[in-house]
Amino acid sequence: MAAATAPAVPEQTPKSSPPALVPFNFSEPPIIEGFNPLPRVKDETFKEKLIRKTKENPFVPIGCLGTAGALIYGLRAFNQGKTRQSQLLMRGRIFAQGFTVVAIIVGVFTTAVKSK
Repeated sequence: MAAATAPAVPEQTPKSSPPALVPFNFSEPPIIEGFNPLPRVKDETFKEKLIRKTKENPFVPIGCLGTAGALIYGLRAFNQGKTRQSQLLMRGRIFAQGFTVVAIIVGVFTTAVKSK
């Protein structure tokens, strides 16, 4: 008897699934239909932005410094027991906060009008 050879069966390789679809490339910003962002001229540092914003509306930093100053001196006067001076400085702080809020609103309004 001759040795029976098994019929050659081709080896079956497992079928690989097609690559999964990636919704978008993470290395690039997504493309949004109807939206074209303006190219950035350059990124500005914190200091450059602070100087630019202060030049655009100088009353906001003035109001912030006034508010902080009145608060600090008012708390100091309160700590020293000078209640009358403390009350006057707290009222000054409220005035300075109001001034700052009005300066912000006026700045936003003028920026909106200027851009049109």
